[in-house]
Amino acid sequence: MTNTLISMLQSDVKPRDVQFLPIGLDTFIMRSRTWDRLKFEVEYSLQKGTTANSYIIQADKTALFDPPGESFTQNYLGSLQKRVDLKKLDYIILGHFNANRAITIKALLELAPQVAFVCTNPAAIGLRGAFPEQELNILIVRGEERLNLGKGHELRFIATPTPRWPDELCTYDSQTRIVFTDKFFGAHVCGDQVFDEGWTVYSEDRRYYYDSLHASQAKQVVTAMDKLANLPAAFYAPGHGPIVRYGLNELTNLYREWSQQQNSKDLTVALLYASAYGNTATLAQAIAKGITKAGVAVETINCEFVEPGEIQEAIEKCAGFIIGTPTLAGHAPTQIQTALGIVLSTAAKSKLAGVFGSFGWSGEAIDLVEGKLKDAGYRIGFEPIRAKFKPTAATIYECKEVGTDFAQALIRSQKLRAPKPTLTGGSDRTEQAVGRLVGSLCVVSAKRGDLTSAMLASWVSQATFNPPGVTISVAKDRSIEALMYPEDKFVLNILAEGRQLRKYFMKNFAPGEDRFAGVETVEASNGCPVLTDALAYLECEVISRMECGDHWVVYATIENGHLLKNDGVTAVHYRKSGTHY
Repeated sequence: MTNTLISMLQSDVKPRDVQFLPIGLDTFIMRSRTWDRLKFEVEYSLQKGTTANSYIIQADKTALFDPPGESFTQNYLGSLQKRVDLKKLDYIILGHFNANRAITIKALLELAPQVAFVCTNPAAIGLRGAFPEQELNILIVRGEERLNLGKGHELRFIATPTPRWPDELCTYDSQTRIVFTDKFFGAHVCGDQVFDEGWTVYSEDRRYYYDSLHASQAKQVVTAMDKLANLPAAFYAPGHGPIVRYGLNELTNLYREWSQQQNSKDLTVALLYASAYGNTATLAQAIAKGITKAGVAVETINCEFVEPGEIQEAIEKCAGFIIGTPTLAGHAPTQIQTALGIVLSTAAKSKLAGVFGSFGWSGEAIDLVEGKLKDAGYRIGFEPIRAKFKPTAATIYECKEVGTDFAQALIRSQKLRAPKPTLTGGSDRTEQAVGRLVGSLCVVSAKRGDLTSAMLASWVSQATFNPPGVTISVAKDRSIEALMYPEDKFVLNILAEGRQLRKYFMKNFAPGEDRFAGVETVEASNGCPVLTDALAYLECEVISRMECGDHWVVYATIENGHLLKNDGVTAVHYRKSGTHY
């Protein structure tokens, strides 16, 4: 490798390793592992580390699947060269291509210039754009082509495009009955376990992975599941996390169930975008997650890869729409200009709208789209989101809050239009009775990295004596919910009687607004804010959580606590009805 490339690979190296293990006849996995905070999918906010899975089939011909991104390049190549003669590497099969993989692929091309790439046409376009000076040998998958590696290993390629990954490709090996699924059926967790023995321990991680990456493209997920349905699979080999063997049937059914739940929702937001360098797509994914958290479906449309009729159909049936655009040479790309024209000629003026985008030196395209929508009479649901270059974690968090607020505004507007239900005497009495359940008023304050949030809570209860623990019920659409996962830390600030703190935290905060700007705080030993005017506080760590209807019930153990006011009385929340706070 060149000195420049070596120096790039050696910079910013953090502890990580590579596992190389056999998983089937002539078939191996290379698991590049890191316990660091995730960087290559910044919108995925959990911090359990990850594995970037690459696979190798060594038959008469040798095929390498999905080399990892640049964070793993040095360790990956070091491990690979010990086990594979790269001069005899025949194929690199790409489940998808992104710029993050370019450094690793460049290094592989220097070591194996004879290699042929197998990928879909959108991936081929990306490859050629990343290596404009090189003549690449690319075998483009257009239908369901097959490739014979010898020794019974006949590979069958299945294109499974989605808005997020329009170049997505799954591969089935008839010899081992392995389906190499890339972005499907994964989980961002890091550990020693290669297969999913005791698979239920990964249930929450796999659900979170689906919600983060696939819920906003549920229609295309169902189409992909249909294409894979008739393959007699022994197990799934995903791009991240454990290989899916023991929970294969259950996870397949859950992907369908989760997708059908999304597709059957009454309210839908059409999320239209184009992305020159992936940054606008990152913003779109975060906004989409915020929308789905609030119980509203998203139809994500990558305008670079759809026909105008699909955009028109989505706009006609949606309750609101959001447009995301990069700025290229001071303008919106042609695909966004086309989509905007369809919106202006199709969408009813009563539909709520939104605009976001990323840019390098200026953001004129965002202003252009916003101005056109305002001039046409559309109501803009939030201040346009602008990200310069790559979005930060704080911007991603703000995008999720914006998405949730946008969805809640749609829900409120539908409720205002709908006739009020007539309650029978029995149901009315039940609501009144449930409302007599009372709880102490608290403010939950949480922090993870640079992100902080808070919420007023009254559904709080001591749950255990040994260890001392509490349960807190958190609505799915609350912003703080994203910071309330196992191993997260928070402080439970128990309020004293009086309305000052209660009133402050009852207000609606704008996306990204500092929840603690108007109150005095100190930092607890776990790093989370403590309200100095609280009656008492408890420092807690999340142990587990359970999905319960429209809320998550979070169980946490108490690590530390302090009484701040000896003569205070705990504030209690009284409700007239059991149907709202």
